[in-house]
Amino acid sequence: MPARILQTDLCNLYEAYHRREFVHPDPLEFLYEYDDPADREVVGLIASCLAYGSVNQILKTVASVLERMPSPHRYLETATERSLVDAFRDFKYRFTTGRELAAMLLGAKMILEEFGSLHGCFTRGLEARHDTVIPALTTFVEHLSSRCRGKPRSLLPSPAAGSACKRLNLFLRWMVRKDEVDPGGWHRVPQSKLIVPLDVHMQRIGLQLGLTHRRQANLKAAYEITAAFRAIEPDDPVRYDFSITRLGIHPDLTPEAFLRSCRAKCSGPT
Repeated sequence: MPARILQTDLCNLYEAYHRREFVHPDPLEFLYEYDDPADREVVGLIASCLAYGSVNQILKTVASVLERMPSPHRYLETATERSLVDAFRDFKYRFTTGRELAAMLLGAKMILEEFGSLHGCFTRGLEARHDTVIPALTTFVEHLSSRCRGKPRSLLPSPAAGSACKRLNLFLRWMVRKDEVDPGGWHRVPQSKLIVPLDVHMQRIGLQLGLTHRRQANLKAAYEITAAFRAIEPDDPVRYDFSITRLGIHPDLTPEAFLRSCRAKCSGPT
């Protein structure tokens, strides 16, 4: 599909739906409750890592975790391995156990002790020569997984294994971009290096738009789709992620209608 035609449709979609009023229901909304980036990054990590399954169940589950952490950053500062295990002993969400959640939070606590923030840890692994955030994300996952016995892959998939890491790339979008929808806070990570948070929904749209020919929603497909968006928006390749993911959520906005619009312009006069 010609980039000029696609850019026009994406810009129209962005202008119409990249607004705070279209966020709910989305775990992103939890981040708006925290002005302090030190709290927001912890909330973002929890909300994104638990963002799988039914959105209503995701919202209930994330809320139940945050209820136990009035100030998430201070909570982790004073927590111990035993207190985390005890606090989440009764936690269970789909594939994720309370022990897995406690182990990830312990990894986050250790990062705070060593680097001062999750942001500090992430940027330590990010070098100017890196084209994307993936090398830094790989290192970041290693730090978070440092106390995980067997590693909680339901929470922390690794790019090193070829995973698209949709939820972690979603976390990065929330923390790096700053506008009406994405609250930001991680100012030392260039948004030009972000990778599209790829799931089967985005994969299907990417295939239909000709942004990738890969049938699996893996890291290679995420690279290809991101490269296609980067050709349109070099400084902000995930700019359209939020508005595209609204397709199918709101009754007046469907993937089929959007794709029909794109195809009609391709087949019509240019």
